[in-house]
Order: sequence, then C-alpha cells, then structure tokens
Amino acid sequence: MIIDCHTHIFSDEARKDRGKYAQKDPAFGVIYKDEKAKMVGVEELIRSMDEAGIDKAVVCGFPWSDSALCAAGNDYILEGMRRFPERIIGLGCIQPNERDEAVQEAERCISLGMKGIGELASYTPDLPPYDIDSMKPICEILEKADLPLMLHSNEMVGHPYPGKCNTTLKSTYDFIRGFPGLRIILAHWGGGFFFYELMPEVAKAAERTWYDTAASPFLYRRKIYSVAVTIVGADRILFGSDYPLIRPERYIEEMEDSGLGEEERRKILGQNIKGLLKL
Repeated sequence: MIIDCHTHIFSDEARKDRGKYAQKDPAFGVIYKDEKAKMVGVEELIRSMDEAGIDKAVVCGFPWSDSALCAAGNDYILEGMRRFPERIIGLGCIQPNERDEAVQEAERCISLGMKGIGELASYTPDLPPYDIDSMKPICEILEKADLPLMLHSNEMVGHPYPGKCNTTLKSTYDFIRGFPGLRIILAHWGGGFFFYELMPEVAKAAERTWYDTAASPFLYRRKIYSVAVTIVGADRILFGSDYPLIRPERYIEEMEDSGLGEEERRKILGQNIKGLLKL
C-alpha cells in the first residue's frame, strides 16, 4: 500500500477567488497569490492518486491566521473524507494564537475522524515559528489521543522560495524537547534537522519524531534518502509529495534510484504512516 502523507486541497471558493483570500490572510498570499501556484480540489487529488497508483492520501490543512478560516478549510477536508472514506485521511488545522477556538477546533476535528493536526507553519517573517506556550493545550489533546502534529520546516540556506521562513533548527529542537510525549512529523525533511540526530542527545529527544519527504526533488539530490536512512533508519521517514506542488511519481522514481532496498522503500512509501496513524 502506498500512502502519500502530505497533500493539500482547497475549496472551490478558495480556488476561484484566491485574491480575496490573499487579502484576508497575508501568509496565504505569500504561497498562493500567484496564479501559477497550483491549487486543487479533492476530485483532482483523487484523479492524480489513481494515475500514480497511490492508495491513500493524508490531506493537510492550511494554517490560516483566523480560526473561522481554519474551520472552513477543515470542513472541506472532512467533506472529502466523507466522499472518499477509503482514500482521504484528514489532518485538521488550527490557529494556536486564538487559544480557546484552537482547542475547540482540534477537539472537533479529532472527534470527526481526523488523524492529527497540521501542517502548522508561519510563512511570514514577522511570526515566530512555534510558540510552546500557545501550543501546549493542542499538544495535550494530541498526546491524549496519541495522534501526531505535523510542523512545517525548511532549510535556512540555499535558494529562496515563497514561504521559506525562520524555522530555525534551535526552535525545532526546543519544541521537540518541550513535548516529549508528542508524536511529531517534521515536513520537508525537517529542514535538515535529522542530520543532528548524529548527536546522542538530539537522537534521544527525537525518538518520537518522523520526517516527511515533501518537496524533496526541489531541494535535495536523491542521495538524501540513503543518507537519512543511515542516520535515523527507514522507520521514521514518510513519503509525502506536497501535491499539487510536485506529482508523487517523481518521488517514487527517485526512491527506486536512490539505492534503498525494497523493504526500506515499503516502509517509507506507506507502512510507517499506516502505523503512525493507526490505519
């Protein structure tokens, strides 16, 4: 079974009037104001999955700055889950700075069958990456449910791109240590955080941390797969495409040419996320 652990969909309204939503939310505008930035609905996601041989897809919410927009985005993902119950797995999104609303929304999403919270991110430079105090009640809900939190992360060197933000390795490390009982998925290879698991204390802190491959073809040579497996093992790497940013076929081809064994690819392509989400 192949499970894509990192995809995105948006409602018809958000796709048709992205300019209005960009005005409402500057972070959304950073990523999606340009008409060239791909946005798809659930039907297009399902078609792409069929073409690529993907059995299931985890759909991430967008971290809107307003709780009402988060709830509306979550409703669209929930609708997709109802329409395609064997194909779509939802993660809910919340705005942690609106604490009461965030708690209510996280509880609602989980009660309706979503398998965690994410992808949380701060795409504008004036916002801190992850605030431990504001996230505490959300993380407690996830710990109780034994469900993961997906955090956006990015490398701090290399070429710029929309949404590349100040997600420093130090802030990531502090967050992981702040919630030792929480299952955390660091998107985009954790911005290279996995390399520091060569340090024993970092490896110990990150025992409940997974890394997804989202956007990998745009960022790294395919050798990253064998390097990451050497450092953290194949059990904590998750195939995520960030579709529609990149089609999933590219990742599958890169993994086949990366030197990984069949069992390692099987774990990364589906077995690991299946166990993590208790599917």
